Amino acid sequence: MAENKTAAAPAEWKPTEASKKQATTLRIVSWVLWIVAIALEAVAIFWLLRQRVPVGQEGIVRDDETGLLEAHEVTYEFPQWAFISLLVAFVVIGALSIIGSQLWKKANRLDPARKSDTVRFFVQNQLGAIVAVIAFVPLIILVLMNKDMSKSQKGIAGAIGGVIAVAAIALGIDLNPSSVEEYTADQSTVIQILGEDEVVWVEGGGVYHVCAEVPDVTNASTAASTGTTAEAVAAGKTRLTLEFDSELAACGLPVPENAAEIKEALRAIRDGATDTLLPAPEYAAGVTPPFTPAG
Repeated sequence: MAENKTAAAPAEWKPTEASKKQATTLRIVSWVLWIVAIALEAVAIFWLLRQRVPVGQEGIVRDDETGLLEAHEVTYEFPQWAFISLLVAFVVIGALSIIGSQLWKKANRLDPARKSDTVRFFVQNQLGAIVAVIAFVPLIILVLMNKDMSKSQKGIAGAIGGVIAVAAIALGIDLNPSSVEEYTADQSTVIQILGEDEVVWVEGGGVYHVCAEVPDVTNASTAASTGTTAEAVAAGKTRLTLEFDSELAACGLPVPENAAEIKEALRAIRDGATDTLLPAPEYAAGVTPPFTPAG
């Protein structure tokens, strides 16, 4: 029979100190990369796109076909070296933007925002895409409006810049961002079905398990690790497996009769619901619950 533990469960999931420190470092590096990317964009806009070389001579010339005198004005074109430099700038800006976005996403996994704080949650998780828009759209517009570039130069630069911009924006979008609410729901579930915040995980995959005697752990080629849900998140395992009921049974631990309802609530919370009630585990008569809330 499982030992009953009475305690005050944490009100909200919190990252480990190491995770917070790593997330802060990753965000600083991301900002440095993004600032360099935007600075390079500014150089391209305010210096590179202003480069031009004169073609022809200004003055009165005689038309050999008509014999008439005509006024000729100097025309300008965008130099080839500046055109090549512009293409290189697009590539470098894209690389800096994408690398920064990936580091930013990793930081958000380690130390997420609250989904209930709608504006901050959106901005924090989609900042990589927002920065990519800022770093590319003004430059592409000015390239297409440049009067000194030839049609072929505009076409090539616009196409290359557009493709890289789309890639940077797409890779900056986080379609499935983590949230404090999601991590808290998983942590609360773990404590209520196990009696303590202790889970098991192995390298590979993105979930953690409720005990070690399950195929996903015993059949793994790497050694299992044990720790809190926050430590599991720090190791890259951001979710509790939804097969926790079968794992509990495999490990000889009490299985809640309403496991299906708990799973449904966890799915809803992971899908973005902020008002979903996480059901308390219910056990058959005679089964001692692993955890009893204090008070």
